[in-house]
Amino acid sequence: MAITDAQSPHLGEITCGTLLQKLQEIWDEVGESDEQRDKMLLQIEQECLDVYKRKVEQAAKSRAELLQTLSDANAELSSLTTSLGEKTFANGIPDKSSGTIKEQLAAIAPALEQLWQQKEERVRAFSDVQSQIQKISGEIAGGLSNNQLPPIVDESDLSLKKLDSFHSQLQELQKEKSDRLHKVLEFVSTVHDLCAVLALDFLTTVTQVHPSLDEETAVQAKSISNDTLSMLSKTVLTLEDDKKQRLRKLQELATQLVDLWNLMDTPDEERDLFNHVTCNISSSVDDVTSPGALARDLINQAEVEVDRLDQLKASRMKEIAFKKQSELEEIYARAHVEINPESARERIMSLIDAGNVEHTELLADMDSQIAKAREEAVSRKDVLDRVEKWMSACEEESWLEDYNRDHNRYSSSRGAHLNLKRAEKARILVSKIPTMVDTLVAKIRAWEEEHSMSFAYDGVPLLAMLDEYGMLRQEREDEKRRLREQKKVQEQPHVEQDSAFSTRPSTAARPVSAKKPVGTRANNGGANRRLSLNANQNGSRSVAKEGGRRESLNKPAAPANYVAISKEEAAASSPVSGAADQVSASP
Repeated sequence: MAITDAQSPHLGEITCGTLLQKLQEIWDEVGESDEQRDKMLLQIEQECLDVYKRKVEQAAKSRAELLQTLSDANAELSSLTTSLGEKTFANGIPDKSSGTIKEQLAAIAPALEQLWQQKEERVRAFSDVQSQIQKISGEIAGGLSNNQLPPIVDESDLSLKKLDSFHSQLQELQKEKSDRLHKVLEFVSTVHDLCAVLALDFLTTVTQVHPSLDEETAVQAKSISNDTLSMLSKTVLTLEDDKKQRLRKLQELATQLVDLWNLMDTPDEERDLFNHVTCNISSSVDDVTSPGALARDLINQAEVEVDRLDQLKASRMKEIAFKKQSELEEIYARAHVEINPESARERIMSLIDAGNVEHTELLADMDSQIAKAREEAVSRKDVLDRVEKWMSACEEESWLEDYNRDHNRYSSSRGAHLNLKRAEKARILVSKIPTMVDTLVAKIRAWEEEHSMSFAYDGVPLLAMLDEYGMLRQEREDEKRRLREQKKVQEQPHVEQDSAFSTRPSTAARPVSAKKPVGTRANNGGANRRLSLNANQNGSRSVAKEGGRRESLNKPAAPANYVAISKEEAAASSPVSGAADQVSASP
């Protein structure tokens, strides 16, 4: 066995060789045998090997630990790079084959430290964003944000892409929160306005939905949960429905007040006391915005007044009923419908005295009768307007008859030119009478077919009146024609005498007759307006006959054709053949 002695460069330094030499000297002094010496040397050599072996093992262990540390550092570096999504550090990591282990560790340490700091910052950013998301989500869900646990950050993915995703989610939630908050404020404002109109306590109403909706709570702290929005919506709908019902009730009361006032002729001073009730009688729901306009006390006040007026109406029932009956009679009178007002008034009196019918039912029945009478009057209006025109034309025809019988109608007396103009217009109007009658008959028949009843004028069938008028008109024409023929026969001898002597009479020989007033002939009042034609017709006939006899008796010595000429001139001045100088009866 050979032992290698390490020679120290410094003198006096203890080495293995000096120790072995010292041991040899000791053995020599002691006298140890060679066998014993070899044994001792083998033992020393074995102990040296054990020491080297331990050192080698320690060095190998230390190298393994360094390699593990390097491996862990590389793994952590890779993990942080992946987690943070940072690819810039991958190019700065030293190669494992370049440099010693410690050099490699020294190169990785700064990058690893920087990634750790960046990770801590990224975790805080994630935690802050997730906390806000969690808070807003809790507000939307209706949870209590104060009792929420901190969010758990997933450190396996801390990339900027994921952080941007959380930021986008946060922005969407913030927008949704803003929209919800806007809706909440709109609902609260609507509730405030409705409570003002209905005279309700706003704070009590709104805090029943959620305590944070009062005026003292900050806007951002108000509840925006689904439940709050739903309850606010229901509250608004309930208040709006209540507003509609109250407005409908108030309008009904206002209508009843106006009807009762009109029935009893209530003075304006009393009506003005309820202007705040009647001012909304025709308003829509959206138009009513005044505070307290639909208060419950206001409606109760109106109900009390309606009840008071109803009681007053009951005491004045007869007066009110007769007032409505007078209105009904007036409508029928204007429509020329004949009724029996005495029996109707007796019936009303008996019903009220007997008490067998409710006052409201009686008034409602009379209102229904008035409505039907108005409808009937409207349906008869067209026919009645034409009847009035026909009657006016007949009156002008009667006036024209008197005018044509006046021998002084062409004199220069005062107003003669006005009568002449009227006569011209009357002839034109009289010429239209046949057309008027035909049109009127067609209108009457159409009305009777539509209503399945006869059209009566003041109780007399109008078609029968027109038929009678037509027959009497024809009789007048026949009578007039007979009178003209009779006059021609009577005047014939005078014509022959004038021809024999060939003389022409002087115009001064015309007879002087008493001047008759020209104007509208008396038409016997209402009987004429009801088309009672027989009496007037008979009178016209007698006047015509008597006038003809007077003309025959008082005829002067004049040409026999004088009267005939004047009558022909009158006929020629009328546009209707043979009708200008006829005697017509007024309806």
